[in-house]
Amino acid sequence: MKHKIVLSFVFLLFSQFAFNQRNVKDSIIATPWVAIHYGSNWTQGDLALRYGFLNHIGFLAGYKTSKNLFLGLDANFIFGHDVRTKGLFDNLVDSYGNITDMNGDIAKVVVYARGINVNLAIGKVFPILSPNANSGIFIHGGVGFLGHKTRVETQDQVVPSIELKYKKGYDRLSMGPNLHEFVGYALMANRGLINFYGGFYAQQGFTKNMRTVFFDQPETPVSKKTMIDLQFGLKIGWFIPIYKRLPKEFYFD
Repeated sequence: MKHKIVLSFVFLLFSQFAFNQRNVKDSIIATPWVAIHYGSNWTQGDLALRYGFLNHIGFLAGYKTSKNLFLGLDANFIFGHDVRTKGLFDNLVDSYGNITDMNGDIAKVVVYARGINVNLAIGKVFPILSPNANSGIFIHGGVGFLGHKTRVETQDQVVPSIELKYKKGYDRLSMGPNLHEFVGYALMANRGLINFYGGFYAQQGFTKNMRTVFFDQPETPVSKKTMIDLQFGLKIGWFIPIYKRLPKEFYFD
């Protein structure tokens, strides 16, 4: 019964949405944009010393004006498996090359790349090679915040030296401002829910280490210089333009 109610609600929601849409082919429409997207990114600069290929999952939310200008927010959760930091746990490895847990068993320690970025974005849609005036070449860029770190996990085992607050000595947490650019194509269908965008994405972060000591090299002072963290790749997303309800027409004899 609950599933039927949920499905009925979703059907009514999308039916109402489709009914309320106006034909974007008629004119340039001012409308909110809310999108979810995925990005595949390669690293360069200082970031490439720590991480390789990175994934982005996030959203784009903002407003497209009747002049096809866009102002909004671009935010992403960053994750990956290619951690390149060398000798991160060398101080915990025994003579056999193993890390042991609190019971003396061989522990499985895994590391991942994790991060976030949040950017203010301003851009424009140029109706080129498009089915209507609301679609075409889409560009945007802006400034924001970037943070990234190495996530350390020991699964179900307990390794006291890298648990709880001790993880901070290995996570290489770094934060700072960043810039981003996107060049691609956005399609708002004349009718229906087939609305998407995709293209080339680049980001330049200017981060600094947030930790005061690295436990794997405690005698070496942590650098406080600004790092240049570069990412570039492809991004594709699906968005829902939210239109105002069209006024009803009344006719009188």
